[in-house]
Amino acid sequence: MPNPIITLTTDFGYKDPFVGIMKGVILGINPSVTIIDITHGISPQNILEAAITIEMSFKSFPNGSIHVAVVDPGVGSVRRPILVNTEQYYFIGPDNGIFSKIYNVSERLEVIHITSEHYFLLERSLTFHGRDVFAPIAACLSKGIHISKFGDPINDYVSLTMPTPIIVNKNILEGEVMYIDRFGNAITNIKAQDIAEQKSLKVMLKGKIAPFKNHYSETGDDGLYSLMNSFGYLELFVYRGSASYHFDIKVGEKVAVMLA
Repeated sequence: MPNPIITLTTDFGYKDPFVGIMKGVILGINPSVTIIDITHGISPQNILEAAITIEMSFKSFPNGSIHVAVVDPGVGSVRRPILVNTEQYYFIGPDNGIFSKIYNVSERLEVIHITSEHYFLLERSLTFHGRDVFAPIAACLSKGIHISKFGDPINDYVSLTMPTPIIVNKNILEGEVMYIDRFGNAITNIKAQDIAEQKSLKVMLKGKIAPFKNHYSETGDDGLYSLMNSFGYLELFVYRGSASYHFDIKVGEKVAVMLA
């Protein structure tokens, strides 16, 4: 695999040595690989947040990139380690639904249950598969080992049910907040294509109208507003402030768009 890239997405944070150790394992197997941190700030054990983060990120990398995601509350249990092969990318992590968004957007999909333990570290723990399983598998894959060598295909992989917008009373599209970023912007599951034909948008949350804008600085006050963000999702924001904090917005909060 020429110029291999491995990305890392975890809930490990930045205080402990876990991420650095994973990188050390990868480089010990393939010193020529480029390792990119997507984030290690996923909320602890928040698989849905990780799934959304991976969906927002993976297409920004060259074809053939290997995306390792470790948010793994079931580490050491019977949950399976998997390798996902799509038409352009590879994904490695636990079979707990973390790649559910990838399953939904991929035209070609092959999921491998990783069973070839000779690729794992020789001394393995039951609490750090990021180091002992996922890092060495990613490194071996980056060296050109074919995916068939790691295990056998499965069809019963875990896929989370993702909340989707629904039409209510014929003229209202109802979605919900699925992610809050570090700025306090509330990202919903309503996509641009869901409301593409609307001439004007009326966005409401908690009975409050959030006027639609094209960019953040289009408003100069501290009210609640909405826009389409860079990932094509409807987002609620406060200019130079936190929508989540100022308006007590949480994940799961219902958001309505009046359809013209």
